[in-house]
Amino acid sequence: MMVIKKASGNDAALIAALSRKTFYETFAAFNSKKDMDKFMTEQFTADKLIREVLDPANIFFIATDDDIPLGYVFLRQSDPPKELGSSNAIEIARIYALNAAIGTGVGKLLMQQCLNTAVALKKDMIWLGVWEKNTRAVSFYEKWGFKKFSTHVFMLGDDAQTDWLMQKELHH
Repeated sequence: MMVIKKASGNDAALIAALSRKTFYETFAAFNSKKDMDKFMTEQFTADKLIREVLDPANIFFIATDDDIPLGYVFLRQSDPPKELGSSNAIEIARIYALNAAIGTGVGKLLMQQCLNTAVALKKDMIWLGVWEKNTRAVSFYEKWGFKKFSTHVFMLGDDAQTDWLMQKELHH
């Protein structure tokens, strides 16, 4: 049975490993090895990822099935993009699932956890950034009612890519 639990510092190494595996699975086929290697060794190191999990301002949930990790979500409480003004917002910094778990409902469970958490924290809005060429993810977010409000540049190695910024208003 699939379950979601709030992650603790004890889960930091697992989340770091999941982050690196899911990122590579999702994006390696669409990017050069040079850019992927540079990103993975400079921006997406296990050490940096572990520090994110240990930061008390960050919220992580892990989805498992029979204790086998399938994916996770990272909610970040930080200032929203200027386009959202002074909205009381929270960011879905990452919602990642292993390729083998896609289509099992893990994404739906993780997204529902994000929305429930945002409402429990009395947020008015939830937002995220997604690579414009990740059409499967864009479609998933649109089905959940997210709408594009801006773009920003995401550096993957030496490649400047465009991310769509998407937001969804929440109702308490």
